[in-house]
Amino acid sequence: MSKLVFLPVSVAGGIVAGMVGKKTFEVLWGALDDEEAPDPKHREISFKKLVLALLLEGAIFRAARGLLDHGTRHAFSRLTGSWPGEERPEPA
Repeated sequence: MSKLVFLPVSVAGGIVAGMVGKKTFEVLWGALDDEEAPDPKHREISFKKLVLALLLEGAIFRAARGLLDHGTRHAFSRLTGSWPGEERPEPA
């Protein structure tokens, strides 16, 4: 039941994490280069810059989403007394 109640919180957190990740990427890319970040839809771009931009963007988004998700789960647990997820990773 707690997973179902937590679902809207998770969706809202994903949206917020996306906005934070996008802004963080824009700021970091601006510090690296004076052009906008390359996008796969651009025709004339450096392959090295594209790979760097995609790796950096992916890492930032994944970190933002993971940290925000974990934080919202802790807050939800403190409010409800129920952890909305697994207690620990499965053994390998």
